[in-house]
Amino acid sequence: MATILVATGDGLRTIGEDGAAGPVQLSGRSVTFVARAKAELWAILDEAEIWRATDGEWAHVADLDGLRATCLAYTEAWLVGSSEAHLFRLSGDALANVDAFDRVEGRDAWYTPWGGPPDTRSIAEWDENVYVNVHVGGIVRTDDGGATWTPTIDIDADVHQVTTAEGMVLAACAGGLAVSTDRGATWTYRTEGLERRYARGVTVCEDVVLVSASSGPRGGQAAVYRAGLGGGEFERCRAGLPEWFDDNVDSHCLDAPPDGPVAAFGTSDGELYVSTDLGSTWDRVADGFPPIRRVLVMP
Repeated sequence: MATILVATGDGLRTIGEDGAAGPVQLSGRSVTFVARAKAELWAILDEAEIWRATDGEWAHVADLDGLRATCLAYTEAWLVGSSEAHLFRLSGDALANVDAFDRVEGRDAWYTPWGGPPDTRSIAEWDENVYVNVHVGGIVRTDDGGATWTPTIDIDADVHQVTTAEGMVLAACAGGLAVSTDRGATWTYRTEGLERRYARGVTVCEDVVLVSASSGPRGGQAAVYRAGLGGGEFERCRAGLPEWFDDNVDSHCLDAPPDGPVAAFGTSDGELYVSTDLGSTWDRVADGFPPIRRVLVMP
């Protein structure tokens, strides 16, 4: 049975696919991100502290001073993304700035629609390639452990999340799902069947790709869609779900293990939905949580 971790503004919830709840971890703390590597769990608390759990016991590891920690992922080491579009590598209990990331071509053109500095938003890997999504700054790639970085997709694609699967790089963008099969050198868009194309989240569940999309940055007619990973038209997931969600199903709030069959997503009003059949049907298994910041499905 899969275990689903739900990061919220008040602790980390552990939920079974049947809705059975475990004890709240890190109660009283805002858990803004959670990730897994082998037997360990890692989390960002209050957008500033990096914590690690081994055998269920959480311990503080490092602090990010002066910036907001936004995401983390394990590649050859733990990488932490931050506000102002920086990237840090964890070494022991210290976070070291990845200086080469700050020198990537085109960085001066990164922006946000509201005029503030961009953020590092998501991180994924494919073999030796690591992909880092900046909002708004596209996706940059390294294949040499972070010594050099190369831009890939156009900045104005407005990427909200990057992930990888089956020799593909997948990006949830303002104009739909962008897909690359050549490690980010070229991209095509998949939009057929998306009733609204503003994509915020993407995950892969066996041979199915799941995407959350809405009318725009403030949501409106938000939904989860499914399609074959290799191609085909998207269909809106309907069974067990409301007709629409008002708010976006946000980046990192839709998740599935690559080998499926369980998928889950959380909403800003504290509802958790779970599918045990690759997104064909869904059940609301929990509600009343604080706003959900991250969902992680562990087989």
